[in-house]
Amino acid sequence: MRYTHCFTVSFVIAALVLLTVPKAGYSAEPDRSLSHLLENPAFFPLGVSLQAPDKASAYKEIGINLYVGLWKGPTSDQLARLKAANMPVFSAQNEVGLTDPNNDMIIGWAQKGEPDNGQWVDGALRAGPPILPAEMWARYEKMRAADPTRPVLLNLGQGVALDHWHGRGPRTNHPEDYEDYVKAADIVSFDIYPVTHRDLAVRGRLDLVAKGVDRLIKWTDGGKPVWAVIGASRIDNPDIIPTKEEVRNQVWLAIIHGAKGIIYFVHQFRPTFIEAALLQHGDLRDAVKAINHRITSLAVILNSESLKDAVSTTNATPRGSGERFTSIASLVKRDKCHLYIFAGSRSKLPGAALFHVKQPDLHPNVVVLDENRSIKTVEGRFRDNFGAYETHLYQLSYNMPDCPEK
Repeated sequence: MRYTHCFTVSFVIAALVLLTVPKAGYSAEPDRSLSHLLENPAFFPLGVSLQAPDKASAYKEIGINLYVGLWKGPTSDQLARLKAANMPVFSAQNEVGLTDPNNDMIIGWAQKGEPDNGQWVDGALRAGPPILPAEMWARYEKMRAADPTRPVLLNLGQGVALDHWHGRGPRTNHPEDYEDYVKAADIVSFDIYPVTHRDLAVRGRLDLVAKGVDRLIKWTDGGKPVWAVIGASRIDNPDIIPTKEEVRNQVWLAIIHGAKGIIYFVHQFRPTFIEAALLQHGDLRDAVKAINHRITSLAVILNSESLKDAVSTTNATPRGSGERFTSIASLVKRDKCHLYIFAGSRSKLPGAALFHVKQPDLHPNVVVLDENRSIKTVEGRFRDNFGAYETHLYQLSYNMPDCPEK
């Protein structure tokens, strides 16, 4: 992944994250028509990075509800086009963004993306050092001073999940830097593209998406929204394009581990440059549409409080039966009539898990969403298989008045 491409992604992500910042996350609530999105429990941010405004309608058709980043913008023309499409955006902060009559489309400001990577210097043969966290904090303070009503997002690079990422230059293998970087934003995001990664030791490791989310939550003490950028194109690899299963599993692994928003990176740089590559790949476009539809249908659930200790998981794989299954992570939610268990594997090896549901009054039927199958519970337990980095979404129904079984 080229540095310039990384910066672009980060920039976009940062913008996106801002959209979900809670009211308490910044000093004042903007009096704008789109400000309700920041607090609407039925809104789960699903963004796309650095795309032309004239494609906003095409992205809305596949469930994208946010633009993140505007090329060399924001400009008045870009904001007018987004206004016509009713597509909110996170952008850099400039005079147009601060004063344009259509700046109500701007939900938040984006810091320079991937400051944690080595920065290219004109005329240099290789990248120099990263931008120091102290400088990012100063920029954050300046942006907040210019507009305290919008949150600021900071997108970080793959060093969030990979300590040995050489793109950090002299700060390679210094993960302690991130505890300071995350202070320079109201929302924090990061990007890593394991499916198309150049490093063979990294390629295919979808668990790194989950690892990065976990680390950002730890470094922010769980006090700031964390977003994940997911690759949905070839990016820099002309030989590989993510499958629909790989994209779906990355998205849900991020959410299961605590991501509060998703941004898709859809540029292709090789073998030829295509800005909106996702829209040209019918199968992958349809897969992203289905992923977004499912997330949007569950937005209220995903934005609700999680249930702690409601479900435990043990290893049901031969020779591992009865042991706590640490490779499976679960996110448990409920509404009036349903219990939801979103589960995903961080392992490249297949396995089986036994779920023990510690909730009373549940029907024995477990619906596996989007897989056209169901499982029966026995004494509050059910078993399921997981492939490499596979995710499953389970829905159980409560046996209560006014709650029909599904």
